[in-house]
Amino acid sequence: MTKKLTKVAMIYDFDETLSVTYMQDYILIPSLGMKPRDFWKLANQWSCDNCADQITGTMYFFTKTAKEKGIRLTREFFRRAAQNITYFEGVEDWFERINAYGRQLGLQIEHYIISSGNEEIIAGATIRKHFTDVFGCSYAFGEDGTPVWPARVVNYSTKTQYLSKINKGLGKLEDRAVNEFMPDEERAIPFRHMIYFGDGMTDIPSMKLTKERGGTAIAVYRPKSRHKKNAIKLLSDNRVNFALPADYREGTQIDIVIKTILDKLAKERDLEELQAKEEKKKIFRMPSVGKNSRKTSARPTV
Repeated sequence: MTKKLTKVAMIYDFDETLSVTYMQDYILIPSLGMKPRDFWKLANQWSCDNCADQITGTMYFFTKTAKEKGIRLTREFFRRAAQNITYFEGVEDWFERINAYGRQLGLQIEHYIISSGNEEIIAGATIRKHFTDVFGCSYAFGEDGTPVWPARVVNYSTKTQYLSKINKGLGKLEDRAVNEFMPDEERAIPFRHMIYFGDGMTDIPSMKLTKERGGTAIAVYRPKSRHKKNAIKLLSDNRVNFALPADYREGTQIDIVIKTILDKLAKERDLEELQAKEEKKKIFRMPSVGKNSRKTSARPTV
């Protein structure tokens, strides 16, 4: 009989965690006839002027700008916007390599994305096939195939609900069950079997929650950049377990750390199984002799 694999969840932000910069910067924003820096400045100012959540405001500003430019933001348009995404070194072969390492230890690695970027863009990414699920901002589309409303908004605070869904094995739309009680032994993936990868402020609540619940939080940064200072601060503030360069090639710091964590999880699983066997022995032990049991005593010889 094949032994059941122990599940481990690796959860990633996308922009500047897996991709070198924001996913919209590669094709989407240039297609609107703008430079990324100019677009983000205008979008953030619109959100500020209208007291809008920055993520919701940005989603609206994309549709507003596209309409003004006469561009139809269809699902296919978004998918094509993923074609030129540049990933950090080693990302594209990371998933299969780590999955194979996990299988050797009896671990089933599941990969997830929780991002404030667009699900519709990630749908066209070359690495999408490696993920069990993707939780990102998403539009509702009208009859003409263009966005009419934000169907889902993922910001720094809402990211944590998707950690709970992964923990409980819930689907994307199962919102009520997130806050319902579920015994630990019935949860799909314990928090201590979770590894969260992030890079910035929107990841802090998720990093902190993962770490506090016994999982591992990793702040990644672009090698040889000013972002290292921000990651080190997260480490100093005790919000993450590690601050590492976003280099996913074999033999790098992040590769060694993840494999060591997987080794540890496998050993802990093995130890728990051994302890469970010992507990079963207690059930079958011989009952002790009661106080009122008849005892045979030696009679003195007369």
